[in-house]
Amino acid sequence: MSTATHQIGWKTAAAIVVSNMIGTGIFTTLGFQLSDITNTYSIFLLWIIGGILALFGAFCYAELGSYFKGNGGDYIYLKETYHPVFGYLVSWISLIIGFSAPVALAALAMSKYLSAFNYTFGNGFAIGFIFLVAAALSFSLKTSSRFHNFFTFIKIAFIIVLVILGVVLPGSEAGNSLEFGSSWQDEIMLPAFATSLVFVTYSYTGWNSASYIAGEIKDVQKNLPRALIVGTVFVTVSYLLVNYIMLKHAPISQMAGKEDVMGEAAGNMLGIGFGKIVNIFIALQLIATISGYLWVGSRLTQAFAKENHLWRSLAVNNKKGIPVRAIFVHAVIASVIILTGSFKEIFVYTAFILQLFASLSISTVFFLKKDQRKIFKSNLFYLFPTVFLLFSVYILYFTLIHNPKESIIGLGIVALGLILYVIDKKFFTKPAE
Repeated sequence: MSTATHQIGWKTAAAIVVSNMIGTGIFTTLGFQLSDITNTYSIFLLWIIGGILALFGAFCYAELGSYFKGNGGDYIYLKETYHPVFGYLVSWISLIIGFSAPVALAALAMSKYLSAFNYTFGNGFAIGFIFLVAAALSFSLKTSSRFHNFFTFIKIAFIIVLVILGVVLPGSEAGNSLEFGSSWQDEIMLPAFATSLVFVTYSYTGWNSASYIAGEIKDVQKNLPRALIVGTVFVTVSYLLVNYIMLKHAPISQMAGKEDVMGEAAGNMLGIGFGKIVNIFIALQLIATISGYLWVGSRLTQAFAKENHLWRSLAVNNKKGIPVRAIFVHAVIASVIILTGSFKEIFVYTAFILQLFASLSISTVFFLKKDQRKIFKSNLFYLFPTVFLLFSVYILYFTLIHNPKESIIGLGIVALGLILYVIDKKFFTKPAE
């Protein structure tokens, strides 16, 4: 009876999925896509494919989370299915790319959006803000919860209000980017379509939060798929509407190649003054993104540190039970990332490596026997990982070919993790339990 009181229903689970997904990507990536893909059907198709892949990936993680009792996520799936080195590497990638790079990207995007106030908020502001959020998460779990929940509420309320305003208000005099011709048939065959998908799949990152909450959901077989479907469909529809609003209220020439695309559209839609207020709200909702990644990332890093001697000092809690060292290590890594690459470079190698490791984790589902699956009993289940992996190969191949520098940076970070694994196993003994 007592355990039920500590479990969540499908609505709360869906809210967690939504708040984990909506972040930096949706407010920054359209400008990169419009450099090559301009047909509205093509752009909508990108976001629909992203939503389907997120849903299929989440279904796979739901099965894996149920089988592995919902603890550890990718680390357990890869370690138990393949080899401990894969568990080590996915934890290393979580430390450097999975949870630190998104913090860097959110802080950079926040700086860019606030620059609408005729003042350049540069790297120093982005780094300073990361450390402010890290400090806010270091006092107590209660303070952290209030801080994160407040900014998550702003995030979801803002999206809803923005969508209503954008749909209802007439198009601006500046023109629009809506193009419903037949050019989409050619555009979807372009390599640029595949490389645009890497931005889109990053924007849906968070669907794998399912694997971390599976053990806390009441009646998991029924409620987890429901939460995933509702959460992912809500995010997909929101993304389509947000893109429609930006295309409706700003011409391509105003957005192509830019990061603060919603700021451009909002300025046309509401006037410069109100447009700047939208920029403030985008910056505020990005605080929830920074907070969420530092919060979850520090807990996963702490668990990783307990198992590996090289990182053991990161497992320490403060008096309030908060893994402060892990939080601030993520903040430091995010700061280094900001100082060593442009927004687009960081975005591409982060999305590339996250897609690669998500694919490796998804592949482990093929090792589950039919009687080990708890949620999807039919063999049609294998459609989910097959479609996910086929699209992943397509995305990864074209990203590697057309963005070799960023892809090699990402693979270099993986290689460094491999070296550290060898050092850890060769020169350090496993800490005593």
